[in-house]
Amino acid sequence: MKPESPTGLRSTSWLALFCCVLLAGISSSWAAPGVTAWLDRETVAVGENVILTLTFDGAAPPSAPNLPALPNLQLVGVRATTSMNAVNGQATTQRAYSYTFAPLQPGNAVIPAMQFQLNNQVIRTEPLTLKITPAPELPPAAANGAFLKLVTPKTNIFRGEVLPVEIILYVVMGNNAQMPQLEAQGFTLGNIIQQPQRSQVRFGNQTFASAAFRSYVTAARNGSLTLGPATMMLQIPAPNSRRSIFGELVDWQRVTLQSEAIPIQVTPLPNQNVPAGFNGAVGSYTLSVTAGPTNLSVGDPITVKLKLTGKGVLDSLTLPDQPQWREFKTYAPSSTVESSDPHHLTGTKNFEQVIIPLNHEIKALPPVQFSYFDSDQKAYRTLSNSLIPLAIKPAATANVPILATTNAADKGDAAPAVDDILHIKAQAESHSATSAPLLAQGWFLALQTVPVAGWLALLVTRKRNEALANNPRRQRQRLVEARVRSGFRELRTLAAEQKSDEFHVTLFRLLQEQLGERLDLPASAITEAVVTERLQTQLSEQTQRDLHDLFQACNQAKYASQKSQVELAVLLTKAENACRDLQALKT
Repeated sequence: MKPESPTGLRSTSWLALFCCVLLAGISSSWAAPGVTAWLDRETVAVGENVILTLTFDGAAPPSAPNLPALPNLQLVGVRATTSMNAVNGQATTQRAYSYTFAPLQPGNAVIPAMQFQLNNQVIRTEPLTLKITPAPELPPAAANGAFLKLVTPKTNIFRGEVLPVEIILYVVMGNNAQMPQLEAQGFTLGNIIQQPQRSQVRFGNQTFASAAFRSYVTAARNGSLTLGPATMMLQIPAPNSRRSIFGELVDWQRVTLQSEAIPIQVTPLPNQNVPAGFNGAVGSYTLSVTAGPTNLSVGDPITVKLKLTGKGVLDSLTLPDQPQWREFKTYAPSSTVESSDPHHLTGTKNFEQVIIPLNHEIKALPPVQFSYFDSDQKAYRTLSNSLIPLAIKPAATANVPILATTNAADKGDAAPAVDDILHIKAQAESHSATSAPLLAQGWFLALQTVPVAGWLALLVTRKRNEALANNPRRQRQRLVEARVRSGFRELRTLAAEQKSDEFHVTLFRLLQEQLGERLDLPASAITEAVVTERLQTQLSEQTQRDLHDLFQACNQAKYASQKSQVELAVLLTKAENACRDLQALKT
């Protein structure tokens, strides 16, 4: 057969690559669509705004859908955003439409379930309820034209339940505001979103600009706790302040605003009817499971893909052990989160786990069991999928060769008999001198150690990889170390180019990554308060001061002026020293 030319091979390779990309695009476009509706808050006052977001996965309408009439709510505006996610090499698209509404009067507004038809499929949302309270009265603390308010949708929660928190700044005129700080003893505090939602609110005859900083807390212990107060520093006009010839205020005074604290009653989770596989998940979820291939041999891997969709702290969700999978060898799952919520409190968490069947008698993959506590229904729930049929063949084995034998009974064509014994010759025949056998030569013996050494190296590498795969904490540590190294290279470049804003954003992200890995917390949950609570006795006073300075610099960067190259270099040195001390901590 004529060998194929290199040009033909390249053409075939490019054609195969094109077909793979085309099939990947088709499979992505054929992915089952989904939609989620959620409100940015559950309680809103007359005079404030609330945002309803519709998030479409896989497929979306080309423009914002028309919503049904919503009594007691007036539409203010609509905004569309699109994001791309890559999950295990497969690209997924999310499109979100955000509707801003203004409540008209106190009461409850019900947003009904909505349905949409996409890709010849009908998808639906869940109904939502919004509580509308009367317009607030101007508090005495607003006499200077600014005050701070701490808002939560309720004051009775279960331990581990997500409690949304808003720190709202109301101000007539102000500048150089710092990020708010929240006292949260007994709670785990999520990160405070640095981009607040801005609007205008009327108190009587006076209009205030409002900036709502959103976060969330989860209770870490039971009983009566106190959330807050929240504090915030900013500048407001001084009494009898003067104006320049351009009309700008000249005299400013710095004030510290403080909100009222909120008492929170934390109820422990019930200890009756606790599912066997419950691992602390609280919220509301649905489960979908796929697995493949389903026709395989013993020892071949099966990839199980699970999706948990709903409300809760998605970053902290983990899969419990599956005792019904005892006939399979299991590996640690990987996970990703798909969410348009910056706190990852609503959306989908994807898990991918590899399992290997151990015998050919297995007929099906047992259902996955995931249990959680539904804080709305105040009861435990267990999610499960259907059996997934499997066709498993025994592992392939080599056939034993059959030795050919002669037919002793056939004497018609019998070969001449030969002597079984060779007689010793009386005189040795002459022969040429031969070299020593290979087994007696040193280079040949040394060569035999090469495959043994290679096999040992592969064995050590495999054992190290298996140990790493079974140690998620070590995986995260190595990943964070790599991110910190590359992040500091980026910080040096930004400092040299005096890009102050990008420098502080990158610095804050690196601090969250490093501290989150050391404390075994999600990076998004790291704040200055968490560092003070968890690391006060483990770090030197100098490192604590450096971390405090770094957090304050990142918080002030949004409102302060650009920093010089020297100032950025000083912050960079502090950050390097702090990360070095953190990495030296024993965890």
